[in-house]
Amino acid sequence: MNNLARVTKLQSVTKKPSAEHQYSQLSVYYDAKYKAGWYYMHASPRPCFTAQLLDEITDYQKSVQFEGKYGDAYKYDYIIAASSVDNVFNLGGDLATFLSLIKRNDRDALLTYAVKCIDTLYRNMVHVDSELTTIALVQGDALGGGFEGALSSNVTIAERGTKLGLPEVLFNLFPGMGAYSLLSRKVGAGKAEEIILSGKLYLAEELYEMGVIDILAEKGEGEMEVYRYIKSANRKANSYQAMRRVKDICSPISYQELFDITEVWVDSALKLTDKDLRMMEKLVMRQTANQA
Repeated sequence: MNNLARVTKLQSVTKKPSAEHQYSQLSVYYDAKYKAGWYYMHASPRPCFTAQLLDEITDYQKSVQFEGKYGDAYKYDYIIAASSVDNVFNLGGDLATFLSLIKRNDRDALLTYAVKCIDTLYRNMVHVDSELTTIALVQGDALGGGFEGALSSNVTIAERGTKLGLPEVLFNLFPGMGAYSLLSRKVGAGKAEEIILSGKLYLAEELYEMGVIDILAEKGEGEMEVYRYIKSANRKANSYQAMRRVKDICSPISYQELFDITEVWVDSALKLTDKDLRMMEKLVMRQTANQA
């Protein structure tokens, strides 16, 4: 049973589409009982952050923000990022696109793609500039930008046995869309650098012990853990909302910080050697092998 089927079975509440139009790489549902919007990623041809998926997430985020401020059909207290691809949350940046743009030495297009990534991440991080909480539910591999995307949520929930990591160092690059900014505020600068430069894939259990993952769920119980968190937060709504604001104040990440680091990433990407690009090609094949 895939993740969409499981969450439908687990919850008896009625779910409705949160927008009038349908997406091609995103499945969106609204849980009226808990005022929660769910979006499930299923990018094609690879379960990574394609430009199309980024555009659809952005559109969804903006629709949630608009509804919260001006609409009366849907009210949101939570939005939850998940995946309907078995064993994969998201494999990160679209390496096939990276390869093509790097080989053409197209800095402008590479920066345009990178800015799409940080726009989506920043909007999630600041909970779409609304009084709601963003949650990431990781039930499969979250690599590179997939890991960054999960970390950008106000609450990160991962199931036991899932693997998360930043493999960019394997092809002589670094994760340039928020990893250092997000990790350093959770575990300190030294540990963040260690995680990034190791290229290691960590089990959710390890990251939970480090304080990177907020909630560790049993295998197959991720959706139930999301609702446990929501019920707990709703019982003490004033405290939880106040703490979210305190975190925003004490550990701010500016858009300018993300943009400046992204420019470093773009310039570094354009310096990759043929050997580095061959390694990237191998990872593209691995991404394709995990296609939806």
